[in-house]
Amino acid sequence: MSTPSGTPDTPPAGTPDEVLLTARAARFAEVALANITREYPNAPAHLLAGPHELVPPRTLHPAFYGAYDWHSSVHMHWLLLRLLRLPWDDGGEPERTAALREEAVRTLDAHLTAASLDAEAAYLRAHPWFERPYGWAWLLALTAESAAPGDEGGRDAPVQDCVRDAAWRWHAALAPAAATVADLLLAWLPKATYPVRHGTHANSAFALGLVLDSAERAGQPQLVTPVAEKIRAWYLTDHGAAGRWEPSGQDFLSPLLCEADAVRRVLPPGEFADWLDRFLPELRDAGEFLPPPRISDTADPQIGHLLGLCLSRAAALRALADALPQDDPRVPVLTAAATANLTAGLPATTSGDFTTDHWLATFAALALGGGVRA
Repeated sequence: MSTPSGTPDTPPAGTPDEVLLTARAARFAEVALANITREYPNAPAHLLAGPHELVPPRTLHPAFYGAYDWHSSVHMHWLLLRLLRLPWDDGGEPERTAALREEAVRTLDAHLTAASLDAEAAYLRAHPWFERPYGWAWLLALTAESAAPGDEGGRDAPVQDCVRDAAWRWHAALAPAAATVADLLLAWLPKATYPVRHGTHANSAFALGLVLDSAERAGQPQLVTPVAEKIRAWYLTDHGAAGRWEPSGQDFLSPLLCEADAVRRVLPPGEFADWLDRFLPELRDAGEFLPPPRISDTADPQIGHLLGLCLSRAAALRALADALPQDDPRVPVLTAAATANLTAGLPATTSGDFTTDHWLATFAALALGGGVRA
């Protein structure tokens, strides 16, 4: 995959997030388009029932066959939708940028059809453990994002009419799959006695946080209360965590920060500030907190996860800082850690290496764009 030309990888210190994202929007869109239409290499998470199921990925997943694996395909579709409601720096090539936007709409139209998404929903019903909970959460986030261009006011006001009209088509097509995910979640939560706390796809806190951010706009408000209750049950009694426990060797999520960010969503600000004191007491006296990891081989599919850890940390650290009073002494510690991790991870988002290109840009957009709920 060729690397799109354009913005320098290392921005000047202090560059505003919206400028960073606008400058990279066209590059991210090119990478996302290349990913979601690239069927191979492919790592299917399908349990084969027999030789008759040795079929191409798009046979089982007509919408989400690309981007190496199902969840990456889903969140790369989310990334394209998010980018379509943002301004793009055209780099002095407005016609090329306009053509790229049109290609994004055409590709999403080709993938997010009622027939394809009905097939995806049927697959999820037939395989109720598939992509639980990470892929489920991203499908809800994608469905929520498809409703965003139709929202009134705010950052969505400049969205082109053609994108707004297309998004409603995509939202209607996605609705049955989102309803299927909601049913699966509601059946699973009572059985989920313990959270999964490691820093990869099965992490419970990250997925449930995405669900809370997405459920209402995805048309599944019945998820909010049971998910919030599960977060409280799993995490409110935790205390005495420490940054020295991280990272593990193939994390792309911080278990500490995912948990704190999930709890942030379910507690009033004052209660959250007190809980964070108990959970991460070192923040009160920290000089440097969660410095960027050393990444010995960015092309290694597992070690390279640490690049994503930098970006997911940046998103969570900023969200935690925003949830505290401005004069809280932990805010500058969290903000400095977010900046350091973002600076370490951002250059890798469009490196030209499919190992990282198939997923990293989504996490950069989360860090720069205010998360799924923005």
